[in-house]
Amino acid sequence: MKMTRLDDQTAFSLVSGLWKGERAPLLAACVIRGTNFRGDGLLDFSDAVDLDVESRYLEERRLHDEDIIIERSGGGPKQAVGRVALFTRPDARIYFTSNFTTAIRVIDRARFDPRYVALFLHACYLAGATESLQRATTGIRNLDWQEYLQFEIPEIDLSEQRVLSRLLDGVRTSLLAEERQVVLASDIKRAAMTTLFTRGLRGEEQKESEIGLVPESWNVVNFSEVREWLQYGTSIHCTLEKKRYPVLRIPNVEPGRVNGLQLKYCDLPDEEARKYLLQDGDLLFIRTNGVLERLGSCAVYSGIPSTALFASYLIRARLKPNVDSRYVAYFYASVLGTSLVAGRATPAADGKYNLNTGTIDSLPLPVPPSVDEQREIVGILEALDRMIDLHEQKRAVLDELFKSLLHKLLTATIRVDQLSALGVPSTREPEAAA
Repeated sequence: MKMTRLDDQTAFSLVSGLWKGERAPLLAACVIRGTNFRGDGLLDFSDAVDLDVESRYLEERRLHDEDIIIERSGGGPKQAVGRVALFTRPDARIYFTSNFTTAIRVIDRARFDPRYVALFLHACYLAGATESLQRATTGIRNLDWQEYLQFEIPEIDLSEQRVLSRLLDGVRTSLLAEERQVVLASDIKRAAMTTLFTRGLRGEEQKESEIGLVPESWNVVNFSEVREWLQYGTSIHCTLEKKRYPVLRIPNVEPGRVNGLQLKYCDLPDEEARKYLLQDGDLLFIRTNGVLERLGSCAVYSGIPSTALFASYLIRARLKPNVDSRYVAYFYASVLGTSLVAGRATPAADGKYNLNTGTIDSLPLPVPPSVDEQREIVGILEALDRMIDLHEQKRAVLDELFKSLLHKLLTATIRVDQLSALGVPSTREPEAAA
């Protein structure tokens, strides 16, 4: 298979970036920066910066549709420099790329499809090909550009390049659609929470309270009135090695529920372990965190993982029988609940924020008079959570499929002609099939 290097000037040209101009005449334009890279081979234009640039660069450096932008400076401790994004102009404005990036333009389109080249370079990035090309200076990672230009693009049949691009673009389009559904469903849930916790489900008149409007029959009480007791968790050292007791920690607490990922374990004498053994319906509050919005997040323990204990950065609340713990968790995860917790947090010298049992006891809580109404509210919000979970699961599957196909197709592990055998449509372009 013929390979063509990126520095082959018969196939590719380079478009340099720029920044705010000083020499008149100036021209209003949008400039693409590192923050606009989505990480999936596309761009997020939501915060593209508007700048006055020097108009003498207009023809030489303005971006064209299907230019391939390469991040030359940037990255971070967990992110290599060298991200790739295909440019497609989203509106009528003039676009440039910043001087921390360079665009590659395909000039011989009889040999290369730009979308195929962009996907190939994105696959190289995901495979870690730029990690050895990083040169750190003053905290910024720079891409060894001359080495990068040695990358070779497989020069396969143009019609096959286009089939590959269409196939992968189709998977990515479905992936983006699922991402939008997750955002939409989350927005619906957020709006539903605001309505449910201020209007209830019985069509009642509203009344003023210390936390704003609530239904006429509801009471706003301190958390201390709905709990039986509060307790700090165990400070015993935990490890990833599986032992008798799983120990839930801050990473295991999501708004409303426990996740069983990255569990740690400990051994404790039975009598000591019983002090921290969780029961169904226990609420777990995060009591210290550097992210204010995470503080006060509380999850309801529902028996999974079994025989679980909880760590010292969490506080357990055992509630009275007339209050549904899921209702309480949903309220403190709402916009209003989060703001009430954040307003009572205590900043510490290490930059973190803290809650203690006294603070938790003082948190206001709007409570419907009947447990039935609490459970009906929980039912609505759980249905929305199931919808969000469904879209997130679809998104995860499509993301995995996209990365797997990207790697296998662009490294020729699977060829287009083999896709039909795997149940994947692989229709060639009409002119190629004729």
